[in-house]
Amino acid sequence: MWFNTLVLALRSIRRNLMRSFLTVLGVVIGVAAVVTMVTVGNGATLAIQQQIASLGTNLLQVRPGQRLGPGGPGFKAPAFKLADVQVIAAQTPGVLAVAAEARSSGTVVANGRNWTSSLIGGSPDWMLVNNWTLADGRPFSDDEYYIGAAVCIIGETVRRELYGPNPAVGDTLRVRQIPCEVVGVLAPKGQGAFGQDQDDIVLMPINTLHRRVVAHTRVSTLHVSMLDGADAQAVKAGIRDILRERRGIPEGEEDNFNILDTQQLAETMSGTTRVMTMLLGAVAAVSLLVGGIGIMNIMLVSVTERTREIGLRLAIGALEREVMGQFLIEAVVLAALGGVAGLALALGASVLISQAMNVPFVFDPAINLVAFAFAAAIGVVFGYVPARRAARLDPIEALRHE
Repeated sequence: MWFNTLVLALRSIRRNLMRSFLTVLGVVIGVAAVVTMVTVGNGATLAIQQQIASLGTNLLQVRPGQRLGPGGPGFKAPAFKLADVQVIAAQTPGVLAVAAEARSSGTVVANGRNWTSSLIGGSPDWMLVNNWTLADGRPFSDDEYYIGAAVCIIGETVRRELYGPNPAVGDTLRVRQIPCEVVGVLAPKGQGAFGQDQDDIVLMPINTLHRRVVAHTRVSTLHVSMLDGADAQAVKAGIRDILRERRGIPEGEEDNFNILDTQQLAETMSGTTRVMTMLLGAVAAVSLLVGGIGIMNIMLVSVTERTREIGLRLAIGALEREVMGQFLIEAVVLAALGGVAGLALALGASVLISQAMNVPFVFDPAINLVAFAFAAAIGVVFGYVPARRAARLDPIEALRHE
């Protein structure tokens, strides 16, 4: 009986192909919108997590000032000193390594080309703490760090802009008129969590930057890498106590530095992205309801058009549940076809948008199954009223219908 009912439903849909197509179009758009939004949102969340992880594992960043970003206290906090690195590394339990960083910017010239880039001076553990590796060349030696030798390691963007297909290692470039030998090229990291190009840097020993480029000894950032399993709160408290003592901050006054935990930053940004993904998915789901209303509307029209056919079936002995089942199956088949087409459209759209946004494509079987099931449920819910109306027609009145 159910097989025959399904065949009748498919024949009815086939008789009105254009109308059936327009009916399921709302469901197609709804399913495609929901799945695409969630898929791209998951990819964006993963991209943020990967970008923050590229900063380094178990990493704390210590910077002068009471707050990050705008809205600070309005005074210039004193910079750190190189001696702070040794003290924090020696006196703070749970610390793997500590690196000092000084930053500037300037024009670098080589191979007949020039490029404006970030200039970074790092202490010996800077590459270890910040999870950098070399694609070519060698790291700085201990002697080069301590004497401030004129050597540098360049990022992939700088290498591409200045050297193109030519080798960079062994060449000499000028950093603000200072000749500097290129001893290595950093492995590329790509875009950072805040949109910056992480590969657009020229790295040199911090003493080299201090003595030859910027002519001061200020340290802008301390990077602290924690041991696996270390208590981040305890490490932060230990660093805070050491820096308050070394910077002479009286008890009761606010810190004139801030400590950023990149793991907390990753969790916060990922949580924000997930909330936005859910919000966009919920907004897109409204179009599914609109598609369901379209199915109910066209099924009511179909009942009106086929009143005499329904009356004839009832008159020759068809049961109410059989008539109701036929129209309900028609609605479910329409919604299911829309769901399948919507999933196919969502797959293509998700791949294209992910490539355009440069985020990973994350296929989630769960959201695809939920979207399809929801589309089928839409067919049941919005097809019930027309099916019930068809089943309750009076055979005599239906046969008289013109």
